[in-house]
Amino acid sequence: MSEVPLAKEAADAAPPAEDLVVLDKVNKHFGALHVLQDINLTIKRGEVVVVIGPSGSGKSTLCRAINRLETIDDGSITIDGRPLPEEGRELARLRADVGMVFQSFNLFPHRTVLDNVALGPIKVRGQDKSLARTRAQALLDRVGVGNQAGKYPAQLSGGQQQRVAIARALAMEPKVMLFDEPTSALDPEMINEVLEVMQQLAREGMTMVVVTHEMGFARSAANRVVFMADGRIVEEADPHQFFDNPRSDRAKDFLSKILAH
Repeated sequence: MSEVPLAKEAADAAPPAEDLVVLDKVNKHFGALHVLQDINLTIKRGEVVVVIGPSGSGKSTLCRAINRLETIDDGSITIDGRPLPEEGRELARLRADVGMVFQSFNLFPHRTVLDNVALGPIKVRGQDKSLARTRAQALLDRVGVGNQAGKYPAQLSGGQQQRVAIARALAMEPKVMLFDEPTSALDPEMINEVLEVMQQLAREGMTMVVVTHEMGFARSAANRVVFMADGRIVEEADPHQFFDNPRSDRAKDFLSKILAH
């Protein structure tokens, strides 16, 4: 029998994995504090997972562990079927596939907005400078700050800077975007302009893991809500189920406090 049909058959049998991010029995300690306790979580391609819970529940540590900004003590994390590398070029390559948006904007103050967005593709991806700048302008237009391209970060509002940070992450064409409380440092009137960009990304099918206190965003944009407390995942459900009929007493208590205001 010819090997060609077999090879084709094998290729046909191996479509891109639906499971993009997989955490298996992940544990993390900070000294005596057990901040992540046997975390099992699978995020599918194109899924928007919103992680909520009280302060100190391990949400940000979970988010930062996914691209190894925090190391884990045991368990495993895979991205698109590949385990997280320990260090070096492989880790840098993985981080290029995993976009991250932080509470603080972390933009280079001495570079223009356009250069902030174009720098990663040029330095990490080896992209042609002209092409990178053209794409950077298109991404700035996409997040609604295209007219600020020639300015420096300090000349922008907090909401504008965070949208630039999102554009910068998107410039690397990531497989998944991580958001660690992206609106917590913003004035109230600036929060919606950032959430609108995130809503649009969700509608476009971007795989997203979002740690946030914005319950409206969780309700409207999430495919799944993950509720954490005391270092554990207490409950997972679609937004309708979670907000209208939470199963655990811990989630009921949390929602009664935050939704009453």
